[in-house]
Amino acid sequence: MIRVQAVAPDSLGAAVGLSRGTELLAVNGRALEDFLDWEFLTADDHFMLHVKSPAGEEIEYDIERPEGMPMGVTLEPPRIRRCANHCDFCFVDGNPQAMRAPLYIRDDDYRLSFRYGNFATLTNLKPWDVERIVEYRLSPLYVSVHATDPTVRRWLLRNPDAPEIIPQLREFGDRGITFHTQVVLVPGVNDGAELVRSLGDLYGLGDRILSVSVVPVALTEFSKHQLVRQPTVDDCRAALASVGNFAARALEERGFPWCFGADDLYLQAGEPLPPAAWYGDFDQRENGVGAVRYLQTRIAATAGGFREDLAGKRVGVVTGTAMGALMPQVLEPLAAATGARFEIVALENSLFGSSVTTAGLLPGDAFRRALEHRADLDLALLPAEAVNDDLLFMDDLHMEELAAQVPMPVSLSYDFVDVLTECGMRNGDCGSDAHSALRTPHSALGEGEGRE
Repeated sequence: MIRVQAVAPDSLGAAVGLSRGTELLAVNGRALEDFLDWEFLTADDHFMLHVKSPAGEEIEYDIERPEGMPMGVTLEPPRIRRCANHCDFCFVDGNPQAMRAPLYIRDDDYRLSFRYGNFATLTNLKPWDVERIVEYRLSPLYVSVHATDPTVRRWLLRNPDAPEIIPQLREFGDRGITFHTQVVLVPGVNDGAELVRSLGDLYGLGDRILSVSVVPVALTEFSKHQLVRQPTVDDCRAALASVGNFAARALEERGFPWCFGADDLYLQAGEPLPPAAWYGDFDQRENGVGAVRYLQTRIAATAGGFREDLAGKRVGVVTGTAMGALMPQVLEPLAAATGARFEIVALENSLFGSSVTTAGLLPGDAFRRALEHRADLDLALLPAEAVNDDLLFMDDLHMEELAAQVPMPVSLSYDFVDVLTECGMRNGDCGSDAHSALRTPHSALGEGEGRE
């Protein structure tokens, strides 16, 4: 069952009388299961809509949609598909106790994979899910492969019923679905020869697989350290060597690298990042792949468009220790373009432990403590991925509460351009709102995190 949460004024939904609490039952006689059905089935110019009003009256509307006119209907949040796996490295299982309930939800939902680029394992698909993915052309999907050997993958997922991933991807690919994939590197399990095998199997699927990223496992101080360990420098260098071999092969045979290491893999290996051109369209930047180079390209493309009042201002860039180490190469051209003086404020994670280096998982209190005595800063930029849709940080501190407790203006930023240009400061006039809730799972400023 799906229900209306809100209806925009002057929209088609408002014109026909839809209101908050209306149950959306069927379109053209086809029952509506969720937001995908709603979006795809109401895309036609003409359709029959069957609803139940908040008063319990069933009504059928014969709707003709003028070209370009939106329905203007916001649905209640969908019920998330829960993960059936029990990975030893699951980040959700590494959460501390007494946090808000949604942070303990382990999602594994192909719908969110298509919509937001969340990684799913495809282990919980029913036959009708498969047909729905194909019918609606939900492509590309983002899939956590981890290992292509069935035994190793089932061990990693702690799911003896997980289907074999290569036949699954091949079947989907034969029906027009493509994939971006990832391997979360677990030392001693899916590295070395297993990593080479997995990359080779994925490469053998041809153009069904658009890309593969290798991301070092991230553990909190509450994770199962007796079962999983952090990769060493040598582990990361060995993985990068395998990534480099397949990237070189793909570049020669297909004209693009195809296989990528996450920025954090390069950081932990002590190796320099590839140039921006290496990443093409930055398809996996939300997963921390090419995040630094993406920022650089955004800044370069905005040359001459930055706010004039930034000259001489002192701007604090607050981030995690991973991006903190990489940020100087981003801020140097930004300082040259704006005339501002940037200071990196790299924070250790006081909630999850110092091994968690991504900025999006920093608690609000860490930002507050870092900034509360910094009256010397004219502005502080925080990674937009550190808050949820309600502007709450991981520890439930609200962005407005944080802003009231620090002596300088603070802004949430995805890529600097959204805050430091005249366009960005108009709060959405040019398609960007630095103070809005999250629109995507990760921001380049905060860097992504490999997940199930």
